[in-house]
Amino acid sequence: MSGIRVWGRITSINVQKVVWALDELELAFERVDAGRQFGVVDSEPYRRLNPLGLVPTIDDNGFVLYESDAIVRYLAASYGKAPFYPTDLRHRAIADLWTDWQAKNFSPAFRVAFFQIARTPAAERDPALLAKSLAESEPMMVMLDRHLSERPYVAGSDFSYGDIAPGLAVHRWLHLPFERPSLPHVAAYYQRLKARPATSKAFHLPVE
Repeated sequence: MSGIRVWGRITSINVQKVVWALDELELAFERVDAGRQFGVVDSEPYRRLNPLGLVPTIDDNGFVLYESDAIVRYLAASYGKAPFYPTDLRHRAIADLWTDWQAKNFSPAFRVAFFQIARTPAAERDPALLAKSLAESEPMMVMLDRHLSERPYVAGSDFSYGDIAPGLAVHRWLHLPFERPSLPHVAAYYQRLKARPATSKAFHLPVE
């Protein structure tokens, strides 16, 4: 049994990535609430683990790591096997591509819209900022829909660690109240992901 500890509030999308990966791998772990209302991240002991003061951070039997996508890749490589951790290097590269797509393309475009809708009272929202963010993020989701038109999962015919980050992006995209285009391949992809037992934590939480 692994001795893995995860620091981070479960409502954080980045913590959800790590918890989803751990559940897919059926690894036992302890999660410690940290960040936002839970504090912890500014304490000296935590900053020794993670100088950035962000979540998540993991301790895997004495090996400490932060940055959610690095953690997911580490867990997949350390504990996973094909198809979750593809043996084909090209499939693995595509899994990495879509992991990076969420962090470097979709998330920067959608972040303002997320904060405007999920964390800003309606009376205080900036319609121009919201519209701009939605206009920038929509082509990113259209890009994913086009990619999924030819395969059920981002790296091919099987679910892999590369589906975790885009899967959580899709979850947020579909569950915030705003007008969005019909993207049938993204919608079908989400239903496939939702059927996986390991999504039960992340996909049944309020988006906040």
